[in-house]
Amino acid sequence: MNIGLIAHDSKKELMVQFCIAYCGVLSRHSVCATGTTGKLVAEATGLDILRFLSGSQGGDQQIAARIACNELDLLLMFRDPITVKPNELNEANILRLCDVHNVPVATNIATAEALIHALERGDLDWRNIGNPNV
Repeated sequence: MNIGLIAHDSKKELMVQFCIAYCGVLSRHSVCATGTTGKLVAEATGLDILRFLSGSQGGDQQIAARIACNELDLLLMFRDPITVKPNELNEANILRLCDVHNVPVATNIATAEALIHALERGDLDWRNIGNPNV
């Protein structure tokens, strides 16, 4: 599966710690991320991460484009719900695209852990549902 990572500045360390904890699961999938988040996670985990631009320079839109083109299967977007950010419209657009294209998305650690455990069990491989050859 193709997994996207986005983290606000105040949540980057949480994303890094999450990816360290679930490196074994993530290593079996293709991972992409916005620039700084991808750099930090790759350095901490050794994961091979396709890095886009930083979020403020267009990385959010690059992730959104992958969602719109059905090239992303799962999104982990750790948001800071307290601090107002100038790119909140980008976030709303990403969440809308996830809804339109049925992409599971986690915006906090609790949901991310639920999704990662479901991914590990094989519960999220929706492409194989109803496929008798699986």
